[in-house]
Amino acid sequence: MKLLLVDDEKLQLIRLENTIKKVLPNEELYCFTNPKEALNNIKDINIDIAFLDIEMPEMNGIHLAKKLKAINPTINIIFVTAYDNYALDAYKIHASGYLTKPVNENKIKEELDGLRYPVELNTSKKLQIKCFGNFDVFYDGIPLKFKYQKSKELFAYLVDREGASANINEINAVLWEDEDHKSYCRNLIADIQETLNNLNCKDVFIKRRNECFIDITKVDCDLYEYKNNNPNAIRAYRGEYMIQYSWPIFKGE
Repeated sequence: MKLLLVDDEKLQLIRLENTIKKVLPNEELYCFTNPKEALNNIKDINIDIAFLDIEMPEMNGIHLAKKLKAINPTINIIFVTAYDNYALDAYKIHASGYLTKPVNENKIKEELDGLRYPVELNTSKKLQIKCFGNFDVFYDGIPLKFKYQKSKELFAYLVDREGASANINEINAVLWEDEDHKSYCRNLIADIQETLNNLNCKDVFIKRRNECFIDITKVDCDLYEYKNNNPNAIRAYRGEYMIQYSWPIFKGE
């Protein structure tokens, strides 16, 4: 996630930057005291959220916000000001938030929870897993395709176990209940291995004798980020978890 911070007062800008870093320690911040300089430097950067002071010389925050929205209509604008008499102007340009100084961590979190345009999670690994809503697996943003449809459900079950191993009997009981499909289950395991090996992601899926599991350190997953209190993941959860399957129970609430 990329954030733009603009305040003509250097000390106020530093305070805002430090506060945001406490809430979002792993995100990219672009900080400027000059609005025109900010515009010139972020034209080719897809900014997700802009924290803008309103009263600035040459170009005030309202004017800057309009220019930013012309570049990116879905940018989240959050005004940060010492005054509360600009709320109507902020409303007219569909700002996501309005903060009065001094800003603290709780105020930042409240505004992030109410973003007009939800922000996607950052991904640092090639394999991304989405559990909220429908379950899906992506490689570099492209949906992963297994040979067998049931392989995806098995992979989902292992993701749900959060790194704990599962043996053939457990997998069979969850995916087919009372029916015996142990031989087919071994085909699913082989399918997952082959699919991930072809993508140079073989270290994600571990098979040992009669059991297998996911190395959760090798993937980006909204479920795991949620449990690590990542605010982006918390906002992404809308009460639905792996909804195409009958067995999942979300244990994060």
